[in-house]
Amino acid sequence: MHFGIVGSGIVGLTTALELQNNFPNAKVTILADRFNEDTTSYMAAGIFRPSTSFMGPTQEITQQWINDAFHYWDDIRRSNKASLAGVCQLSGYIFSSTSPSIVRNHFIEKLLPIYRQATEEELKLCQGNWKYGSFFTTCVTESRLFLPYGTQKFKEAGGVVLFHHVDSLKTLPEKYDVVVNCTGMGAKELCGDQQLVPIRGQVLKVRAPWIKTAFYGDYDTYIVPGFDTVTLGGCRQYDSYNLDVCKYDSMAIKERCYNMLPSLKKAEVVREFVGLRPHRSVVRVEKEIMQRSVDGSAIKIVHNYGHGGYGVTTAPGTAKYAVKLVREMLVGNSKL
Repeated sequence: MHFGIVGSGIVGLTTALELQNNFPNAKVTILADRFNEDTTSYMAAGIFRPSTSFMGPTQEITQQWINDAFHYWDDIRRSNKASLAGVCQLSGYIFSSTSPSIVRNHFIEKLLPIYRQATEEELKLCQGNWKYGSFFTTCVTESRLFLPYGTQKFKEAGGVVLFHHVDSLKTLPEKYDVVVNCTGMGAKELCGDQQLVPIRGQVLKVRAPWIKTAFYGDYDTYIVPGFDTVTLGGCRQYDSYNLDVCKYDSMAIKERCYNMLPSLKKAEVVREFVGLRPHRSVVRVEKEIMQRSVDGSAIKIVHNYGHGGYGVTTAPGTAKYAVKLVREMLVGNSKL
């Protein structure tokens, strides 16, 4: 058998690895025109903290995706490959001066090893008039390390990576038994999907080795330590296609983060990133059958895109679900 994966971000890569695990004798090929630092995944803070608004087809399936993803990252964290894969444990606080519901998260309160209400003393750890807070312990995945690590693992297991721009799923260069579409924002044109909307994000990577804890505040403010740098963010600009660094966003991010932790004013800014998060109100992980343009033969497709800002968080969970759909298509149980 031969499977084709279109897209090489965190979603495409974890899907390719999951296919290899489930079909060890199959050939798996990743086709993409952007890799590693050119993907949206590369700039992500990578902390496992899905939004309460993240949504799959049902509440039950969504929770399963999140559970599966956490155990995937946590298993790597506990393995001897953790440092190579860029996965470690991280604790953090989420504070709000607005509402207690902001610091709650029904998806992960019972899943993470620790998720509890912050004490009165802890509310004073950061500057600000914080009224509500939670403390949690989770995983963080540094995509800068995981993408090359996962790609190497994929190749060592016989996987093939091709630099190829895909204009249409109907004109792929080879006949695949099943194609998995993991193209993120690219699916807007590739699938004509008008439900897919970019949410522009901008972050700063700074050198602040004294910061060992993550902090979240109101107005999409976050401070997330990684392996070498600390990610400061952020912004969520709906339906914006601007890929240029905006100095006004930089100023706003610095002001909010510096107000929370004044010591960050001394941190060297290493780099600034802009990415377009591929947001869909319901993440699309589903089956479709198309006809090839050349001979009209059937192409079996499983879509896996639309994760918004939670691609790193949830990718292994949707990958597992996507491979389940691949298996269904192979046995003719497509239920289309």
